[in-house]
Amino acid sequence: MKTFQRAVAISTALIVPPVFAETPEDLFEIHCAACHNSGGIGNPGLAPPLNRPVFWQALGSKAPEYLTGVVVSGLAGRLDIQGQMYIGLIMPPVASTSDEELIEIGNWVLQSLGETEEVLTQDLLDAARESQPSHANLRAMRPAVD
Repeated sequence: MKTFQRAVAISTALIVPPVFAETPEDLFEIHCAACHNSGGIGNPGLAPPLNRPVFWQALGSKAPEYLTGVVVSGLAGRLDIQGQMYIGLIMPPVASTSDEELIEIGNWVLQSLGETEEVLTQDLLDAARESQPSHANLRAMRPAVD
């Protein structure tokens, strides 16, 4: 039996190459794209697009605080974005990444997708974990630009 298990493990390792994240975009693809789609274009009715510079820019200096709140607390409730309604599904808190990965992904979202100069930091992650922002408070932070 052990020989069979080893053979399966070796075969799987040879067939399925490991996923290596070399860039923040790679990390996004690994941890976020299943819902938010490649490049953050969103999945209608499931997860909103994140490649909306007007939204991130309208948040201004609050963009990193909002983003850390969402990754730490998750987000639920009705969102109307670009004519598409998102309701019923809850974005869970992001728990499958290290703080370093969250910071890299967050900064990629803010700077590449959001076209801002805002920066997500460890201090902001720590503050969000301590305060545990409510979904209602996070929704209230959202600018009315969608």
